[in-house]
Amino acid sequence: MGPRIEDTPQDVQASLCLPTTPAPALALSNSSCSSYTENRHLTMVGIMLTAQTLLGVGGVPIQPFGISYIDDFAHHSNSPFYLGILFAVTLMGPGLSFGLGSLMLRLYVDINRMPEGGIKLTSKDPRWVGAWWLGFLISAGAVALAAIPYFFFPREMPKEKRELHFRRKLLTIAASPASKGEDSPLEQSLGESQKKQDGLAQIATDLTVIQFIKVFPRVLLRTLRHPIFLLVVLSQVCMSCMAAGMATFLPKFLERQFSITASYANLLIGSLTIPSAILGIVVGGVLIKRLHMGPLRCGILCLLGALLGLLLTTPLFFTGCSAHRIEGIAQRPAMQPEPGLFPSCMEACSCPADGFNPVCDPSTHVEYITPCHAGCTSQVVQEATDKSQVLYTNCSCVEGGGPVLGGSCDSACSYLVLPFMLLVSAGTAAFSITHTPSFMLILRGVKKEDKALAVGIQFMLLRVLAWMPSPVIHGSAIDTTCVHWALSCGRQAVCRYYDHDLLRTRFIGLQFFFKTGTMVCFALVVAILRQQDKEARAAATVSGPGSSPGLQQKLLVSEPERKREDSRV
Repeated sequence: MGPRIEDTPQDVQASLCLPTTPAPALALSNSSCSSYTENRHLTMVGIMLTAQTLLGVGGVPIQPFGISYIDDFAHHSNSPFYLGILFAVTLMGPGLSFGLGSLMLRLYVDINRMPEGGIKLTSKDPRWVGAWWLGFLISAGAVALAAIPYFFFPREMPKEKRELHFRRKLLTIAASPASKGEDSPLEQSLGESQKKQDGLAQIATDLTVIQFIKVFPRVLLRTLRHPIFLLVVLSQVCMSCMAAGMATFLPKFLERQFSITASYANLLIGSLTIPSAILGIVVGGVLIKRLHMGPLRCGILCLLGALLGLLLTTPLFFTGCSAHRIEGIAQRPAMQPEPGLFPSCMEACSCPADGFNPVCDPSTHVEYITPCHAGCTSQVVQEATDKSQVLYTNCSCVEGGGPVLGGSCDSACSYLVLPFMLLVSAGTAAFSITHTPSFMLILRGVKKEDKALAVGIQFMLLRVLAWMPSPVIHGSAIDTTCVHWALSCGRQAVCRYYDHDLLRTRFIGLQFFFKTGTMVCFALVVAILRQQDKEARAAATVSGPGSSPGLQQKLLVSEPERKREDSRV
């Protein structure tokens, strides 16, 4: 069908160049500023915080205590593989949620109606708000159904047969004729220490709340003084800061940098990045199981994964392009627009100060904030079989007089979005390889009776030091790249335009900073483990010739089992 003149409602007329009509937009926005509106917003924020708190409490049985639960009842050689599966399945949730969010964002936030005033929005329009709330309802129903099987779990699970067989073999070796007779003091102390640890491990599961509160500070200090635990947790804090920033702002970054819709951005993340992370976690668990990695090899694997991820994501600094020209907007933050950017042709148009209805001149690739800023006086809708295209004509501020297209201009480098996401996914896979080995370093590095509490302390530190401040840090860095703010009630509300080069540099730069911190922490872990390994070898060499016969006999008897234990996590 051909073009037709559409009846222009009041808000569309306000965005056109109509000299005789005063702009009512500012008055309308001021009339909506009331204490009741602000209180209502605070109430919504309180409800969201309460919901997130309940969600965190409900996740405790899976992580962190589910990790200790699996490690306690699985065989030592199978535990890394099982934990890798747990972490991978846990990541399937965000992957499915990004896909679900992609579908929900194709619907307008008010499903049954579009905005008042007759504005026809599409998903590519910057004013489009998707039905974000619908995904929460669907996810909540799925979580409620998935939680039902937990009611049927036993308090304690039977040990795997291989684990029981291994323990019986150790007892047989300890009771062999070679080890009978009078034990040395060292043997007695080792036996008493093992009994004490087993006893504490049994008692730790039956602590009351008051006893737990009394024990917790001592366990916390003892755990935090452990250098391997502290460095591994710091590395995981850096990785969690990186993951929180990506999960929160990567869709927005893709929208702005490559001019794609929010739905498509979420689809890319859910179909590329999350599966890559799942693959990396599974590969890490399989490598530990197949290669029988000890703590030192796990540390080296973590270091290599972090280094590879850092190298793969370095080209992201250069994968993008500068923003197109926006008439009347400075190209850099904190800079005044050039006088030539305000054409005199629109002085008589009475354009609204806070209006936002972007249009694009396809011939020059210049964007205007509203049709009024382009000097357009009329609107035309071109009907098509799949969608309609809004045009604005008689534009006195546009070279050649127009027409201009409704909506923002497309990015000049939209074709780079897939290479960008492939690099992000490859780097994510490399970093995810470190996930299971780093957890095994913690589970095997702390005392048996402290394991559950150590994992709980680990997740507490991750929440406090990473998942809470990281979105704030990333959001603040992104806000510094804004060149044009929308105002609401006289305050900055939402950023309309960013400096693309600064946005890319600061967002990727923060990611690079946290990735470097992860690599440094793993390098220190490897250095400490190497030193401990050297000291253990030196002690074994020195104690060999001069040790007592009983101790020599004990070492010889237990040497095969000791080597087997040292060769794996």
